[in-house]
Parts: sequence; C-alpha cells; structure tokens
Amino acid sequence: MGLPAGRRRRTRGLRREEVAARAHISTDFYTRLEQRRGARPSASTVASLALALRLDEIERDHLFALAGHNAPPTALRRDEPSPGLLRVLEQIEGSPAMIVSDLGVTLRQNELAKALLGDHSVFTGPSRSMIYRWFTEPDRRALHPTEDHEVRARQHVASLRAVHGRPGPDPEADELVATLLAESDEFATLWDRHEVGRRTALEKRFVHPLVGELTLDCQNLVSQNVSERLVVFSAAPGSVDEARLRMLAELAAAPVG
Repeated sequence: MGLPAGRRRRTRGLRREEVAARAHISTDFYTRLEQRRGARPSASTVASLALALRLDEIERDHLFALAGHNAPPTALRRDEPSPGLLRVLEQIEGSPAMIVSDLGVTLRQNELAKALLGDHSVFTGPSRSMIYRWFTEPDRRALHPTEDHEVRARQHVASLRAVHGRPGPDPEADELVATLLAESDEFATLWDRHEVGRRTALEKRFVHPLVGELTLDCQNLVSQNVSERLVVFSAAPGSVDEARLRMLAELAAAPVG
C-alpha cells in the first residue's frame, strides 16, 4: 500500500498516521480534521485524503461537500466513447445499442440502433445533441407516438438540468441551455419548471416506417465517467415487438441494391 513496514496490527483499517502519510499531511493536522478543529482543509488536501482513503466517486463527492468544496468533475466530456463502454457495445447482438453523452450526443451506434433511430453520425454542430434536435427539428419526433411527446420533452429537459446543475464549470452544458432558451419557447417553458432527473430504466415506444409500432425496454448503463452512458433497447421475449425487432435486424443486414 506504499506504507513503511510496521508492527502487526490487531484490527483492520488504516491508522491515523498511515492515512496522514498517504495524504502527505501531518498526523496532527489529520487528527484535528477528524475532530473538526482548526482551519478548513483546502480542496487539494481533500482530494489527497480521498485518494488516500480510496474513496469511490460518491464517497469522494460527499467528502468534498463536508469540507465545504465543490467536487471536481469526474472526467472531461469527450467526442470518443470510453474503451470500456465501447467493448461492451461491441459485444451486444440482437438489440439496438448506442453510447450517448450526457448532453444527448451519440458517440457510437451499432447497426441495429442505426436501423431503429437513423444514423446519428450525420449531424453536426448543436444538432449533434438529440435534446437540441427534439426542440428545434419537430419532424424528428415522428419516430415516437404523438401522445408520448410531452413526457419525452420533459424527460429531456429534466435530464439536461441534472447535468447543468452539477458542481463546477461546464461551458458545453451552458452553451446548449443558452441556445435552446433562445431558439425554443417550449424548452424555455419547461426549463422554468425546474424539474430535474436522470434517465433510468424505462419503456419507450417507436413508430418505425418499416416495421410499425415497437415498445422497447430502455436500459441505461452509466460509466464511471458520468458524462456518458450505454443505452440498450430490448423487446419482451415472445412479443410482437420482438418479432418486429428481428424483422428490422434482417432488413438492416440485407444487402443494398
């Protein structure tokens, strides 16, 4: 563990002097922190303690909050999916799947996801975000039943507000929100509701031009890098939806021409 050898211990866990050594602070200072005495630790000291204690993301963020600091972002948003999620995506067969950023930008799709949703790699600029497209390109909504549009719009806004409300600066989220507020009255109205939430497991309905109506379960796997998630659609075994999804897969695999 990077600690000097010492006498055999009777109880599990690190001693105060060991935590202090790993965090590169004095034992006296660490003791005063435990006892809530003395000055507030700096953000860098809190980060060192989080590493020394091997805290996970949630525990680390809680430690920063206790110390009166905003937790640093887990990772910077990237245009390429993380290798771990990409490997999982490449193993998925028979289900539409894609890796999406927290701002609704599709980073990678499998072929069945392209057949279901269209090829998202063709979009540029703000239109790369499905949230932006939902509110500024109404024709994109035709893939979903009209009666679902209001709920989906609220989900998009609540999800974006959750991202926008994270501690620390996020110029990309700020820009997307500002652009949508300027271009969509519907978005502005929903934004004023201050609803917040993250996408979890849910059911989504589609009206596909080739295979008709589909009701699919939507599972979201969020990576340790909270700025991206793997989205997988699946149909109930033996259902009409499964048969139609299989038909869509066959159409997608058929040679062109």
